This record gives sequence, structure tokens and C-alpha cells, in this order.
Amino acid sequence: MSSANSETQINFRLTLSQKETIEDAATEMGQTVSDFAVATLIQAARKVLNDQHVTLLSERDRKVFAAIVDDETTQPNDAILKAVERYGKQVG
Repeated sequence: MSSANSETQINFRLTLSQKETIEDAATEMGQTVSDFAVATLIQAARKVLNDQHVTLLSERDRKVFAAIVDDETTQPNDAILKAVERYGKQVG
């Protein structure tokens, strides 16, 4: 039976050069290899997940988007209405 505080493990196969680089970086940070690896992986994973949920617009595209949103005569199409519905279900 596992508890909420149980630990799990991930194993990697690395070249000697990769291992030495990670060990050197961990030493420079004053961390164990495990602590360094976990912190680095979590940071990278969070960035990947965040990047998947953020849309960056150029200044031109931002102005076009804002103009459409601000235009009271613009009506949402089916795709927008469905997206709003999905968002409402996800957010609650």
C-alpha cells in the first residue's frame, strides 16, 4: 500500500561525460546529485507544461486580438462558443 508521502524512483542511462557534467553542476550548486537532478527536472517539466498553456502574440497580433474582443458588433463563432464551454467545465 502506498502513502501520499511515499517516494518513487526514476532511473537513467547516461554516458560517463553526461554523468560527470551533472555531478560537477550539482557540486557547484552545493547539492547532491539527486537533489540537483530532481530540482532541474521539475523546473524543466514545469516550463514545458507552462509553455503549452501560454500563447505569445506579436504586438501586431495583440492589437488585432484586442480590437476583435473590444468590437461589440463581433459575434463569437461556434469554435469560440465551444472553447468557452470547455473552459467553463475545466475551471468549474
